[in-house]
Amino acid sequence: MTQKHAAQPEVEDDEIDLMALAGALLAGWKWIALAFVVAVILGAFIALRKPVIYQATGLLQLEQSQNALAALPTSMQDILGSDGGGKSEAETQIAIMSSRLVLGEAANKLNLQNFVIPRRLPVIGLLPTNLHLPDPGLLDQYQWGNESLQIGRMKVPEQWLGEMIDLRVTGADSYEVTLPDGTDLAGTVGHEITARDGDFTLAVASMDAPAGREFYVGRQSLNAAIKTMKANFSVSESPRGSNILQTSYQDTDRQRAEAILNAIATSFVEQNIERNSASAENSLDFIEKQLPDARQNVSDAEQALNAYRQKQKSVDVKYETQALLERVTKIEGELSALDLKEAELKNQYTVNHPAYQALLQNRKELQAQLDQAKKATQGLPETQKDIFNLQRNLEVAQQVYTQLLNRSQELKVVRASTVGSVRVIDKAYASTIPVAPRKSRIVALAAILGLIIGAAIVLIRRALRRGIKGAEEIEALGLPVFATVPFAQEAADLRNRKGDLPIFALEHPEAVATEALRSLRTSLHFGLLDAQTNSIQITSAAPGVGKTFMSINLAVVAAQAGQRVCVIDADMRKGYLARFLHLPKTVEGLSDYLGHEKSLAEVMRDGPVEGLKVITSGRYPPNPSELLMRAEFGTMLRQLDSEFDLIIVDAPPALAVTDPVVIGRSVGASIAVARHLETMQGAVRAVQASFEAAGTSITGAVLNGFKAEASERYGGHYQYHYNYRYSYKSDD
Repeated sequence: MTQKHAAQPEVEDDEIDLMALAGALLAGWKWIALAFVVAVILGAFIALRKPVIYQATGLLQLEQSQNALAALPTSMQDILGSDGGGKSEAETQIAIMSSRLVLGEAANKLNLQNFVIPRRLPVIGLLPTNLHLPDPGLLDQYQWGNESLQIGRMKVPEQWLGEMIDLRVTGADSYEVTLPDGTDLAGTVGHEITARDGDFTLAVASMDAPAGREFYVGRQSLNAAIKTMKANFSVSESPRGSNILQTSYQDTDRQRAEAILNAIATSFVEQNIERNSASAENSLDFIEKQLPDARQNVSDAEQALNAYRQKQKSVDVKYETQALLERVTKIEGELSALDLKEAELKNQYTVNHPAYQALLQNRKELQAQLDQAKKATQGLPETQKDIFNLQRNLEVAQQVYTQLLNRSQELKVVRASTVGSVRVIDKAYASTIPVAPRKSRIVALAAILGLIIGAAIVLIRRALRRGIKGAEEIEALGLPVFATVPFAQEAADLRNRKGDLPIFALEHPEAVATEALRSLRTSLHFGLLDAQTNSIQITSAAPGVGKTFMSINLAVVAAQAGQRVCVIDADMRKGYLARFLHLPKTVEGLSDYLGHEKSLAEVMRDGPVEGLKVITSGRYPPNPSELLMRAEFGTMLRQLDSEFDLIIVDAPPALAVTDPVVIGRSVGASIAVARHLETMQGAVRAVQASFEAAGTSITGAVLNGFKAEASERYGGHYQYHYNYRYSYKSDD
């Protein structure tokens, strides 16, 4: 009776086998080590090819802005307004310091629109410079770390802004430049060269470079220079709320970083002082413009009064008229002062401001007093009235002129005494230790990335290898695994070999794979105790897994154990069992017997060992499946069963043809051979399904070509180690 094993449904397991992953990573240590080494080398290369960056730092203090000379008279403080400035907010000052106003002024001071870039080696960049490698003198045009060039003055047409102009060193103090329009110019250090009718000028201030070295020089727009400065400049309040600003600037040149940061701080302080003195400056400008007119008014009033007195022969006025004149003069002087104050307030406040409204109310009251005084003059004689008016005009003009002179002097003192609310505590200083690139950090990150990539490669290779990784995957399908035959390079070389083939068990009797075949022989002996016949067929899901190798070598080790064995090549399409016996393809065999052309005795031949008989496939027929379905095939197996202890049928692949299913009806057991990491679990399941559809089943399986290291790499278990590291040898 044919043995049947119900195929158990595969259990889906979504849990991650951490031990399997650890085993895979441990087995793939070479890939991880390789990725680690490559990543470290690339990280070091990237770190060493970048330019070295230095950072200059400085410190500023924001002070509470105080009124300029609080000891000055109240009237002068009124000119500056009621508030002389308050405590500046750090956020506002930080924004001002990073503004185009400040950065642009610093760029103009240092002429940062001009740039000089040495020509660097392709790909490797500044690697020779950072490693301080000696200049071999072979690549003169590229930067090697022993060159410098300073531009004194440069002017370019607007369309050339941002363009890089080639400059080649031709001697100790001579050079050549190639302009964007293709013009070549020669120059010397300290002398200016011109072109394009003066649109282009260049003066090299200093140059220290060997002949042949090349630089890129040019001039960028002010906006581009400011953008570069903003990218490298930073300012922050630290600690917060302390009004202490920490500034920093990064550059490839230490001294240039310090100079730029100092220039930014100086520009910031200067604009701060200018802002604080802006009110006094505006008032002074207004008064300076009024002085000439006031002086002329005094002169005109004096001339008019003198002319009238000479005409009337009168130089005195009465006491009442004099008192009235003084009163009117005082009121008009106060009104003139209010007019001056109003002009100043217009630059600071709107009409609705309380200070402005108070001024208007004060003027209204003074105007009412003036109108009342003028009415009192109506009763004076004409001569006294005229003298009164002329005298009043002169005194008012003199009073206005005196006020303007006084205020002018006061504002000059205020302007000269104005200080800013920013104080430089620490000037810029750049350490000799660069801040970038951080080589150790880059290499460390590269090393970590290398380990991750190496582990990813190992795990991806494991995921892509979807073949059976261990016997447990076959057993999960409900098939017992009779043996696991380890990989042998000598056997693997037979797969693509042409011509006659050696029998592995005879040439390598002490090999681990041969011992595994003996284990298979033992397993089959006990596995077939309940079978009605001693016949088994060995098939597979696809060709190339070693079923013919398994059939002939199993037959040899069984015969060597004293069993009578017959091996039949039932693959009448591509069978090549005859090659192991050094027989031609056309030798009579199974197809000739089933086709009634030869008898069983005529197609049976002696094997390479005693007790082994072999029936080859014979000539390939056009209808192998039909021949196997004939009754003669079953009759032959029953006849052989009475003569032999073990009958091995080498069948074709089960998923390629239906021959194994036909053979399975007549044999005692069907064994499926799967190759480690090549045969898919689904393929074995499909073989099971094809047999079950025909009313039979696969009895068990053999895992061939097992690689213990590969099993660990792709998630197998270590339990297979001892099976294939042990060999039983004589002590002789």
